[in-house]
Amino acid sequence: MPLSSSSRVVVIGGTSGIGLAVAQAAAATGAQVIVGSRAEESVKRALGALPAHASGAPVDVTSSASLAAFFAGVGAFDHLVYTAGDALARGLIADYDPAVARDFFDVRLFRALDAVRLALPTLSGTGSVTLTAGAAAFHGGAGRLLGSTVGGAVITAARSLAAELAPVRVNVVAPGIVRTPLWSDTPPEFLDRAGGATLLGRVAEPDDVAKAYVALLDQDYITGNVTLVDGGSVLV
Repeated sequence: MPLSSSSRVVVIGGTSGIGLAVAQAAAATGAQVIVGSRAEESVKRALGALPAHASGAPVDVTSSASLAAFFAGVGAFDHLVYTAGDALARGLIADYDPAVARDFFDVRLFRALDAVRLALPTLSGTGSVTLTAGAAAFHGGAGRLLGSTVGGAVITAARSLAAELAPVRVNVVAPGIVRTPLWSDTPPEFLDRAGGATLLGRVAEPDDVAKAYVALLDQDYITGNVTLVDGGSVLV
């Protein structure tokens, strides 16, 4: 079901960073966008950056009851985009903490799957699900243990879901480093170095990545696909 003014797109994690950029790009096509995020204030702030036909509501992805209530409030819709993710966790195996790993996987993988499960009763049978991984899934590296592992898990989960839920389409976007609030605590020179390590010489902006999500929503003959948006970092 390609995007149109009658399309309804739900973006969980859609109030900042990549998620907000996806919501804005989808809304620019005329689609009706519904954003969800944990904090009510974040939802209100995001709606101020979206067209009047957008809407939103708070949702705690760590609560199945909250997710179920959110989707009940949304009603019938066509496309689910899941971009929710807590702070990045970087570190070497010597510093591995099972509790930290569990929390990192929880929002990015386990709760993403719960969101898909709870969305199915109201998701269009010709609609789509787009999940979020990361370019680290394709090249790993020292300090990227958790990021690469959870990204790989999201990708393999999406491929299984694509087979199980067809003709609902299930795809993944795997961004490289993107200039979002998740990286706000890193020194500016870190992003400069990271951008220099890509073929295109810069890190991504949220709008760069949002285009990939919208393309997957609009293209109704792609499923089980992973779209890398990394400026060629995996080739360096």
